[in-house]
Amino acid sequence: MEYELQLIEREPCHHGFLALARYRLRHELFGGGLSQVLARERIEPLEAAAILLYDPAAEQVVMVEQFRIGALEAQAGAWLTEPVGGMIGPGESPVDVARREADEEAGCQVTRVEPICRFYVSPGVSAERVHLFCGCCAAPADGGVHGLAHEGEDIRVVVLDFAEAFRRVSDGRIQTTTGIIAVQWLALHHQRLRRVWLGR
Repeated sequence: MEYELQLIEREPCHHGFLALARYRLRHELFGGGLSQVLARERIEPLEAAAILLYDPAAEQVVMVEQFRIGALEAQAGAWLTEPVGGMIGPGESPVDVARREADEEAGCQVTRVEPICRFYVSPGVSAERVHLFCGCCAAPADGGVHGLAHEGEDIRVVVLDFAEAFRRVSDGRIQTTTGIIAVQWLALHHQRLRRVWLGR
């Protein structure tokens, strides 16, 4: 169903690593009529792609650990384990970005890709959307450290048995949206992926 929305003003507030704008608007109410004029700040649109790397033969997933500013106050520290991912630039497709990031961040070549979903990360404050995939790869024996120095990346590759990855989601050690969604999705689909990707 479509609802009425009246955009009164958009005021740019900041443009750096992220862009922030302040909006004044009114929107249709479920009970009828329009809301009062609301003032809301929003992180402006970003498109990102992330991919959970899965080795169906070894039953392992390849993830990365890196510093995340959003987790600065986290009791366990600001280094989070999550699928590889990156921003989608002009003219890039989400799946191409996912493949590129798999190589840059984890040193993995993706042979097959399965879309999982596309979602808003935190729509109460941000217009960021993530395109999430699962990719077939051969898990490296030694993860190593990857990333692009000119982007300030210091990324450690983490190879986990799928059962351990699922335990880490269940007990809260994997805390990112992409990680939780992707590992839970894989719990529902890994047997099918093994049949398709391994031909069994």
